[in-house]
Amino acid sequence: MTGTSPGAIRLLIADDQALVRGALSALLGLEGDIEVVAEVGRGDEVEAAAVASRPDVALLDIEMPGIDGIQAAALLRQAVPGCRVIIVTTFGRPGYLKRAMQAGAAGFVVKDTPATQLADAVRRVAQGLRVVDPGLAAASLAQGDSPLTERETDVLGVARAGGSVADIARILHLSEGTVRNHLSSAIGKTGGRNRADAARIAEESGWL
Repeated sequence: MTGTSPGAIRLLIADDQALVRGALSALLGLEGDIEVVAEVGRGDEVEAAAVASRPDVALLDIEMPGIDGIQAAALLRQAVPGCRVIIVTTFGRPGYLKRAMQAGAAGFVVKDTPATQLADAVRRVAQGLRVVDPGLAAASLAQGDSPLTERETDVLGVARAGGSVADIARILHLSEGTVRNHLSSAIGKTGGRNRADAARIAEESGWL
């Protein structure tokens, strides 16, 4: 990008919405100390792009085709350990924040963050600091951890696609009775009316 200095922060942007991706690139590229070195529209393109461009910071959307931004963040931690990750999302769900931090993200901000604040977040993360939206941080602390076990999370995740108990059992290599037990437990813990409602509640809480 034009206007960058030799010591500019190298930035990768991943967002499946071309308009948003282009706007972020244009706005952040105007900063003299930030250089956008890669842009991708899918989560499963992030790792290869980062290996090729060696960014200092990656801005990752959560909702992307292929894999989501949190999964991409975990892959980046292994593939390009020096790259710091900021999750940028329209979905301000507190459960997402905890998952992002567990995946190694150094920042978590919402998309309506002003460009000047987003640029500042990139700088702070590049310096080794953490940047988290204060409203999300408060909500995350108030909500607590996911009540679901790892297996209940797996079962609800597959159930979200609308498959039958037999389908879920086949995909997860479980017996149908075990799947029913996990679904029943997950419905009880989320307060859902049925498995579809339980999956919706879990997703909106950021547990899936």
